[in-house]
Amino acid sequence: MPNLPDVALWSIPAFVLLTVVEMVSYRIHPDEDKAGYEAKDAATSLSMGMGSLVFDFLWKILVVAIYTAIYELTPLRVPVQWWTIPLMLLAQDFFYYWQHRGHHVIRILWACHVVHHSSRKFNLTTALRQPWTSLTSWPFYLPMIVLGVHPAAVAFCYSANLVYQFWIHTERIDKLPRPVEYLLNTPSHHRVHHASQGGYLDRNFGGILIIWDRAFGSWAGETEKPVYGLTKNITTYNPLRVATHEYAAIARDVRAATSWRERAGRVFRGPGWQPGSSTGPAAPEPAA
Repeated sequence: MPNLPDVALWSIPAFVLLTVVEMVSYRIHPDEDKAGYEAKDAATSLSMGMGSLVFDFLWKILVVAIYTAIYELTPLRVPVQWWTIPLMLLAQDFFYYWQHRGHHVIRILWACHVVHHSSRKFNLTTALRQPWTSLTSWPFYLPMIVLGVHPAAVAFCYSANLVYQFWIHTERIDKLPRPVEYLLNTPSHHRVHHASQGGYLDRNFGGILIIWDRAFGSWAGETEKPVYGLTKNITTYNPLRVATHEYAAIARDVRAATSWRERAGRVFRGPGWQPGSSTGPAAPEPAA
């Protein structure tokens, strides 16, 4: 198949430049609500991002092996050409929506994704606060492999999706024109996603497109000012604890459980699930 560029690698200079521009903007025009940057928080986000590069490389060995084995078994093939790449990006964005949504409503998956929501700031370094246990994401893209999309093409689409999402982690861009807000994921939509207010919880899961949220009932518009972070915030800047705190909480809850039903619920139900709750969480734990 044709060589596809490493989108994330090529985007690093843009990441650095945009982050510097945003930092300078807060110096020139400070936010009255004390938003913007905090040194310890930004350093933690950068540390999580660098750590994720190492761990993602390790997980990728196993994921590539699984994807390649399934790709060799399927008789279908999707050629990598100029007209198929947009279709692949569209398909990947659809499956990303369900991956993202799943990582908010299933606690063992949330334990991975909670890292990204653990900052009480919302700026471009927040985009780099990535988990170290991303092995939980690969099953959501198996349909693409089964349909004959080459594993390298899936990786390219996934990387492009994440690169797109970098610029939407900012408070310096207000709402965009209505057609853009209706179709694409924007800073306004993503501020809602990172907020911890009840009306904003578990909303706006889209990657590049926001149309999936509109179609599947998970969209919310930005009205009141978001309060970022978790409904129960952590108070550490230690990257290891940031990466593992929810797994530790699950282990504590499982040990304290009094039945196998409760143990299963603590792992596979929503992050705020409590014994006696028949469906969703009684007291929502996740950030939006």
